[in-house]
Amino acid sequence: MNRIFGDNALGVIVRLVILSVIVGIVMQALNISLPDLLRRAQIFANRIYNLGFGAFRQGFDYFLIGAVVVVPIWIVARLLGALKGGAGK
Repeated sequence: MNRIFGDNALGVIVRLVILSVIVGIVMQALNISLPDLLRRAQIFANRIYNLGFGAFRQGFDYFLIGAVVVVPIWIVARLLGALKGGAGK
């Protein structure tokens, strides 16, 4: 249990509860509600996705376009190599 919490489990849980209450009070004083926080977190996650994973998606699209050309050529080359007696190995 100490590996998970890094200290006395009950002490860590009590500190987390106290810190959560303090943060909740501060957020309430700043007029930040739970639905507003969740909406902002969703907007933030969407922006991060659009920044980072959009590039991965575009790269995956490039991969698919290239694979449409490369894979059939590779298959034909392997078949021709096999017909010539293993010259493609």
